Amino acid sequence: MDVRLTSEQSQLRDAAAKLADDLGPGSVADLEDSTRRDRLAAAIDRTGWRSLRSDGATGVEVAIVAEEFGRGLVDAAFLGPTLADDLLRHTGAAGAAATLAIDGLVPDADGLDRVVELDGVFVREGRAGGAVPSEDLTRIAKNVDTVNDSPVAMLSEHDAQRFRALALVVTAADILGAARGAQALACDYAKIREQYGKTIGSYQAVGHMLAESLAVLEGSASILRHAAWAVDELEPSEAVGAAQMAKLYCARSARTVCENSIQVHGGIGNTWECLAHVHLRRVLVSTENFPVSLKEIDLGLS
Repeated sequence: MDVRLTSEQSQLRDAAAKLADDLGPGSVADLEDSTRRDRLAAAIDRTGWRSLRSDGATGVEVAIVAEEFGRGLVDAAFLGPTLADDLLRHTGAAGAAATLAIDGLVPDADGLDRVVELDGVFVREGRAGGAVPSEDLTRIAKNVDTVNDSPVAMLSEHDAQRFRALALVVTAADILGAARGAQALACDYAKIREQYGKTIGSYQAVGHMLAESLAVLEGSASILRHAAWAVDELEPSEAVGAAQMAKLYCARSARTVCENSIQVHGGIGNTWECLAHVHLRRVLVSTENFPVSLKEIDLGLS
């Protein structure tokens, strides 16, 4: 595989990064700004990125956007609608925009009531219920109210596996992005916060902590790039295996990075006003969407 992005993919990454930087929350207080959130949701609608898969985008391209949106803590629905689009492209079912349900929960449901879920190889439609509390302050979660008994489509086993691989990959990309955002927050703070007449970033203990975080982020990026490529290029079972490993590695690494970010911030890192906890919350909740344990992964050691 060639891990380099094409010029079009680089442009997609830059556009997603700009949207996240321009309209994503710059502070905890911004999370309560409904006007900003409405502008953000409208901007995502205009891009058409929620229908990337039905427009022929690869797993790499969906992961690129997911990572940048995670980095910028984009608090409008994206992952749920994008994965729902991947399912609905197999059905030919038209209708209102939909989002994805997972085990009776709709984790990314802001402004959306139509839900789809994959039950084995069957695609079913339903309706979302009321909002439920979520530790992730950047997403609106809802319960599933009703699910139709009759499936709207039946996927092949291979298509179902590819969907699972994509779901794991884009969730891992979101986790990696949130961790990158936490790392950037810590680095920016270490450049300006002074103790004993020097910026704290000049002290070895802080510098080493940030360097460790960067190292695990780069490892996460490497394994994620392979898994995103595998979604469309490898056999479905191999793609799922690569995606499981990426999800597990990114989730564990991201938790370390976010906790290091809070540590670098010192006392302020444990307050409501610091964005570091918002990054950590997003990582922890996303980790529980399509969870993976090490014992599930075939390491090929036998």
